[in-house]
Amino acid sequence: MKQPLISIIIPVYNRSETVGAAIESVLEQTYRHYEIIIVDDGSTDATAEALKAYADRATVITREHSGPSAARNSGIGASHGEYIALLDSDDIWLPKKLETQVSFFLEHPEIKVCQTEEIWLRNGVRVNPMKKHKKHSGWIFKQCLPLCIVSPSAVMVHKSVFQHVGLFDETMQACEDYDLWLRIAPHYAIYLIEEPLIVKHGGHPDQQSRTVPNLDKLRIKALCKILEEGALSTDLRTAAHHELEKKCRIYGNGCLKHGKETEGNHYKQLPGRYA
Repeated sequence: MKQPLISIIIPVYNRSETVGAAIESVLEQTYRHYEIIIVDDGSTDATAEALKAYADRATVITREHSGPSAARNSGIGASHGEYIALLDSDDIWLPKKLETQVSFFLEHPEIKVCQTEEIWLRNGVRVNPMKKHKKHSGWIFKQCLPLCIVSPSAVMVHKSVFQHVGLFDETMQACEDYDLWLRIAPHYAIYLIEEPLIVKHGGHPDQQSRTVPNLDKLRIKALCKILEEGALSTDLRTAAHHELEKKCRIYGNGCLKHGKETEGNHYKQLPGRYA
């Protein structure tokens, strides 16, 4: 049976205490035909020292700190695999993660993107995702509009998808994954394997969701981008515009409430550009 090469991209920034566990979870995979590419995004802690233990089993790219999009893009650019599998440096894979996804793709060669279910830990305690985080399967563009429901650590993507829609947007300070899935989902079905095969850790004080303000402002930027591309069907464009109206109304009203009249009026009027 064909065994496609999987390129595993691990971006890391100041995660010396967790990156080793992430890498070990790759080394424990039952599927063995892979390459590991670790991108150290200018870490200032002991990450570089932690990575030395894996120098003979992974390619390590060191770059100036530029954010997760640039780090992932560097890894994808250096990859040789037919499929790309992303792994955040504070998450871990269960041993059959790669095997399960490769088997799925071999059984369904027409499919180019799939993700798995996941286990959530916050500050070491298992938590249940809220209803809004529910994962869907298939043609899920509309379900992707409110917020990101595709986890980078859970997904595997045929490399041709990136060649078609482009890589992560390096101008996005956060929500870069939301932006990418919005660009992918109109063109490719994103299938869900309903088995939890990753453990996703949260609660870090430096997580983007805590340190980057106004995440909805970035989601609005992503929605404007996809509307400007002009590649959506009438139905999907209507859905995207409706979501843009909703987010701009909420964000604009928030600005007005805090005395930011110019910014608030800008966002409340913004959807009219795409009507």
